[in-house]
Amino acid sequence: EAYTVAVHGAECFRCTSRCVVLLCISTGLTPCKPCSEIAEWRTPFAMKSQHRKLPTPAPSVSTATLLLLPLALLAAVLMVVYPNEFALQSSLAGAGCPDGASGISVAAHHVVAQVAPDFRLLMGVLTLPSRYERRHLLRTVYALQQPNLTARVDVRFFFCRIESVEQRLLVALEAMRYGDVVELDCPENMDNGKTHSYFSSVPALFGAGAYDFVMKTDDDTFFRLPQLAESLGRAPREDLYYGCMVPCDYVRGWNEYMSGMGYVISWDLVEWIVAAADQIRNHTVGPEDRTLYSWFSGAGKAKNRMDVKPAMYDFPQRGAPCAHELVPDTIAVHRLKNNFRWSTTLKYFNFTAGLEPSKFYRVV
Repeated sequence: EAYTVAVHGAECFRCTSRCVVLLCISTGLTPCKPCSEIAEWRTPFAMKSQHRKLPTPAPSVSTATLLLLPLALLAAVLMVVYPNEFALQSSLAGAGCPDGASGISVAAHHVVAQVAPDFRLLMGVLTLPSRYERRHLLRTVYALQQPNLTARVDVRFFFCRIESVEQRLLVALEAMRYGDVVELDCPENMDNGKTHSYFSSVPALFGAGAYDFVMKTDDDTFFRLPQLAESLGRAPREDLYYGCMVPCDYVRGWNEYMSGMGYVISWDLVEWIVAAADQIRNHTVGPEDRTLYSWFSGAGKAKNRMDVKPAMYDFPQRGAPCAHELVPDTIAVHRLKNNFRWSTTLKYFNFTAGLEPSKFYRVV
């Protein structure tokens, strides 16, 4: 009783701080240095001029058991209810360890087999800083398809220098939240070198050999990622030029190029674009898809051409030579210029099939 009273009524003469020092002593911790050096304490039930050093009682076996038993029971319950969470924490605990015994021992009992992706694709969506709503829609439709992929597909949004103070702030919030926007060092444009700035920046941004394929596409094109991955999985890994070859309404036999709706080139061609900067720097003006083809044609590159028409096409409309009705084996649909076209396309492919019933909204 005397010990308990002293703990909860002690007061230091120097700092007049009640409870802190002796309460620390009671829990086995070291008191702060100024108070621990004071030779005189006062308590309501002790002499003011006499300092008594209170012993730190060692916890008994029964006390330790009572303290540890609830923690052990809680850990057991969590292991049963959330087994994957503990595996995740164990794997993260060894994530910062270097290769060797120390790193292996931490997560030795929680090894998760990871299957290497069939290939790695960078999907670069060329857009404008002001198109926040469109980027959010694309994030959603592409994220929903990721669990069904055997390939690694990274979706990133590219635009040129942001001039507006308003856009600078709002895009900065996007970057903080999603981390998928990239600002290129070029004046904003469509057919005046933006595509060249994109491809030539990729190795410096992501590292040498970061991807097997690199795509350029627009924010009005919808790709079905599983179908794209299956098609690209059969494509050559070098000197590849993949997409919807145009013109669509007739066979020209020469000057045929992949439509700007979305085309894929292999990593070696990306590296060639960087290496050939001096050759093509003054040949970047004009329709970007046709201009890209002219670079390859002049250098004898991109000989492995893979035309996946009619699986890539424009949204049904009159007068568009690359347009036709929506079909089940679609890889990509282009010219989705408004929400009506987006909703029509997504509904055709039953994109909300996984939506569970809820009292908060009606299932589409």
